[in-house]
Amino acid sequence: QVQLVESGGGLVQAGGSLRLSCAASGSIFSIAFSAWYRQAPGKQRELVAGITSGGRTNYADSVKGRFTISRNNAKNTVYLQMNNLNAEDTAVYYCNARNTRSYDSWGQGTQVTVSS
Repeated sequence: QVQLVESGGGLVQAGGSLRLSCAASGSIFSIAFSAWYRQAPGKQRELVAGITSGGRTNYADSVKGRFTISRNNAKNTVYLQMNNLNAEDTAVYYCNARNTRSYDSWGQGTQVTVSS
């Protein structure tokens, strides 16, 4: 089992930046893929960015060039740096970890609100 704790959400003005953190504990050796998802009111949860254990990344088209996912293996933490935020980025952001058996673990979510 992997436990995930997100932090770093909040209220920011359009054009501003936030950095989300996701600290993992438990069976972290089994994590093959880490990702950030988000869910806005009335919408389905969507993949924002992902990173493999080898460091390969992928992004949703809507955040390419603005968001950066990274990981610090020594701290067992995955980050999401979000720049040039806009109102469409407002959502609850969830950290996800998928292990080598394709089992998903989720954090509790952190609210990001962008005011225009």
